[in-house]
Amino acid sequence: MSDIKQSQPANQTWDLRSALKILSQYENEYVETSEPVDPAAELSGVYRYVGAAGTVMRPTRTGPAMVFNRIKGYDNFRVLIGLLASRQRVARLFGVPKEELAQLLRKSVHSAIAPVVIPAEQAVCQEVVHLASDDGFDIRTLLPAPTNTPEDAGPYFTMGMCYAADPETGEHDVTIHRLCVQGRDEISMYFVPGRHLDQFRMKAEQDGQALPITISIGVDPAIEIGACFEPPTTPLGFDELAIAGGLRGRAVELVQGVSVNARAIANAEIVIEGELIPDYRVQEDQHTHSGKAMPEFPGYTGEAQAAVPVIKVKAVTHRKNPILQTCIGPSDEHTNLAGIPTEASILDMVERALPGLVKNVHCPSPGTGKYMAVMQINKRGLQDEGRQRQAALLAFSAFSELKHVFLVDEDVDIFDLSDVIWAMTTRYQGDVDTIFIPGVRCHPLDPSQDPAFSPSIRAPGITCKTIYDCTVPYALKSDFQRSQFMEVDVSRFLPGFATGQP
Repeated sequence: MSDIKQSQPANQTWDLRSALKILSQYENEYVETSEPVDPAAELSGVYRYVGAAGTVMRPTRTGPAMVFNRIKGYDNFRVLIGLLASRQRVARLFGVPKEELAQLLRKSVHSAIAPVVIPAEQAVCQEVVHLASDDGFDIRTLLPAPTNTPEDAGPYFTMGMCYAADPETGEHDVTIHRLCVQGRDEISMYFVPGRHLDQFRMKAEQDGQALPITISIGVDPAIEIGACFEPPTTPLGFDELAIAGGLRGRAVELVQGVSVNARAIANAEIVIEGELIPDYRVQEDQHTHSGKAMPEFPGYTGEAQAAVPVIKVKAVTHRKNPILQTCIGPSDEHTNLAGIPTEASILDMVERALPGLVKNVHCPSPGTGKYMAVMQINKRGLQDEGRQRQAALLAFSAFSELKHVFLVDEDVDIFDLSDVIWAMTTRYQGDVDTIFIPGVRCHPLDPSQDPAFSPSIRAPGITCKTIYDCTVPYALKSDFQRSQFMEVDVSRFLPGFATGQP
């Protein structure tokens, strides 16, 4: 594995604003507009064309991060979208080549730095305080939570770092969840089964207690990426903010909430403080009755849940002139948030079990960052034949929501899906190189995981995981050599021409 060292730009990124300052130094990475925009569907409708990419309905494209300076109905707020919607942009923020992000994150897991608590007077997230007990308090008019489409169940906070503690052990966890504004002081919270914060909530509920929680919005990219690690890399009780600390080379700073016994991220633009109320549920689409929630990462609108837990908001704090950060569910922003930590987790597990076999891993945009991984295999001799499939099995163990694994040789560019499909076309035979693993539970938002789709699926959420072995058998490698071209200095003929990808 590469010994990755962060460059100076990454060490200058301690909050959202410093990240935007770095991006503004690059061409086509950051844009602003002062044209008034409606947060209800219009804002996301604009960015769908500008830079969403991912599994968003075409036409879309990879484009710059975008700040809307004038939000209709919200004079004091700006909205940022697409901060991490480009792998190249993520790499620039962390100061490494985009192909080495997984190695960087893997190193950060092993050099984690625990978060620290700072005094309230040092926390910029509490420059302005709104208490729910104040007359006229209403999060619907206070914060410009966008809707992605006109049919959403309501306004959603999509980039909130949800932070809470285990009521028994005091151990902390941070994750990103689907948060729908339901009333003046109520936000519904959708949990995919197995999430650690839900374990904390259930423990508190069993004792008839509310679970204090904070939602920090608009933080630095290391926190956002670090928060997306999942088990087994981060088991129950592991605080992912420690990975963010390792990634940024400095501890994440926390501050005690002003209204609840919970900690918030001190550099956040906005913090929502509240409590998950025991034995209280609401219908997610109670105001629209559309049956739909919001667009999710697979490219489809998620089904509204009939009964979801509720956060009772106690306070909202924010910086002066705050920036609310949001994302489009199926955009490449989600792919990078979920996919790059997944790549790191797979690399870490496989390297420990089969050292040197896997050169790199990519969880590409069409695979949503969660459902598909391409693994670059380096067979060093006959003894490695068959180990590539063992590596794929380890990948499924490293990330349980993975559905498809493509195995390719070391001469294939895993970041170029055209090259991956070429390998599948010329180095793969379906009857001998496809390995099916049926009857395995996967991620619930894949709509094909339904008995109505296939009689082999026994219950919703069950899938057939598949390995596509597109590697050449080691004994035949000499018959599969790619055509070798002369190495030349193209700049002699085209000054300024770059042979590598930007």
